[in-house]
Amino acid sequence: MCRWLAYSGSSMLLDAVLYRPEHSLINQSLHARMGVETTNGDGFGIGWYSATAGNGDGTPAVFRDIAPAWNNRNLRELAAHVSSHLFFAHVRASTGSAIQQTNCHPFRHGRWLWMHNGSIADFPRLQRDLCLAVDPALFPAIEGSTDSEVMFYLAVTFGLDQDVPGAVARMAGLVERLGKEHGIAEPLQMTLAISDGEYLWAFRYSSGGAARSLFYSSRAETVRHLHPEVEYLREISDVSRIVVSEPLGDLPGVWNELPQASYTVIPSAPDRDWLPFVPEFR
Repeated sequence: MCRWLAYSGSSMLLDAVLYRPEHSLINQSLHARMGVETTNGDGFGIGWYSATAGNGDGTPAVFRDIAPAWNNRNLRELAAHVSSHLFFAHVRASTGSAIQQTNCHPFRHGRWLWMHNGSIADFPRLQRDLCLAVDPALFPAIEGSTDSEVMFYLAVTFGLDQDVPGAVARMAGLVERLGKEHGIAEPLQMTLAISDGEYLWAFRYSSGGAARSLFYSSRAETVRHLHPEVEYLREISDVSRIVVSEPLGDLPGVWNELPQASYTVIPSAPDRDWLPFVPEFR
């Protein structure tokens, strides 16, 4: 499987999240604690939104490579100089698809970013049927061979532009239905991060009810109150949040596990941090 993080809030250097924390994503690429694999060295990717990315049209910038994240000098250089209010980062452990740039996350389509940890069980058996459900106008945009990218373009086909939770629910429902038709008892395992540059959505779901780990940070004002001694917390805005496959450190009160079969959206409503997620069968 893989490890990933997604950040939304006040603009900050990518380095502050990717490298500096005690259990940073770069550390997790070598020493994951909660993943199926300890090492996630089959490539990496970052995606970020800024005023200049995509010539100002809102399209995110993406940098991906097949080298392990922990020794990539270009990644370290970029992270130390790029600031963003919303960015994704992903370290990959392949579940069988080729190690190539087009299979590294995050995936991009227009203003959308998408990354995934998990798998579609027996994907080669379902691949043809799933690909036939992708809008023919979108199909040429699929560059790689992963289940994750097919899931993305299914969600775009099913209305990601209009209704993110609904599109993901319809995508998951199709995978579930086709999986069951092929005799696959537990077709889908996923934690997802999705953004349009304004909002960040994160989903946690598994057919078998035991989805991969996913955590979201407490509200910034809460964390500042709990840990006034942490200097960098004084600089972030009240709307700053982060979603991670694994906590980046052990500060008490900072990390909350996203419940099974649920999703969160950031910025979130004042009275709730997550909502239930149920696949929609078509």
